[in-house]
Amino acid sequence: DYKEIYEPFSGEKLNHQAARCMDCGVPFCHNGCPLGNVIPEFNDAVYNQEWGQAISILRSTNNFPEFTGRICPAPCEASCVLGINKDPVAIELIEKSIAEKAYELGLITANPPAKRTGKKVAVVGSGPAGLAAADQLNQAGHEVTVFEKNSAIGGLLRFGIPDFKLSKTVIDRRLEIFLDEGINFKPNVNV
Repeated sequence: DYKEIYEPFSGEKLNHQAARCMDCGVPFCHNGCPLGNVIPEFNDAVYNQEWGQAISILRSTNNFPEFTGRICPAPCEASCVLGINKDPVAIELIEKSIAEKAYELGLITANPPAKRTGKKVAVVGSGPAGLAAADQLNQAGHEVTVFEKNSAIGGLLRFGIPDFKLSKTVIDRRLEIFLDEGINFKPNVNV
């Protein structure tokens, strides 16, 4: 059926995984994460079922936890100290769970900037980097237009990652938020 193959953790199993995080004095998982996610902190929030705090912590370093929680090769897990003699904490799945719970609870919604700067910015390419740049620039108040050569927005996310790993509905859900925040998209434009 081409649907995503990874089942979400139950609440109890997710809580158990978050509790396994040892909150190391020097958390090597931070060094393993190319985004610099503050992993012990969001694990603690998940353990305490503080979903607003968990998504806030995660969004402070990561524009798209719903994407990275599905497709990241999880070098943070390879750096997890617990992995020395046991299975590491399932950080990637916790990240995905935080994002999905935040959507479920209405914690991720359109948040257009309160004030516009009057400056216009063009972003070429709508892959993960282009979308992250557009998000940051839009939140800074600039009017952003994203140009994409393909027929649909998403770049590698849409055309390079198979559906069983990243459902395209996840991309479309985020694009709806971007549209509501005022980002303009121009597909079929080769710059």
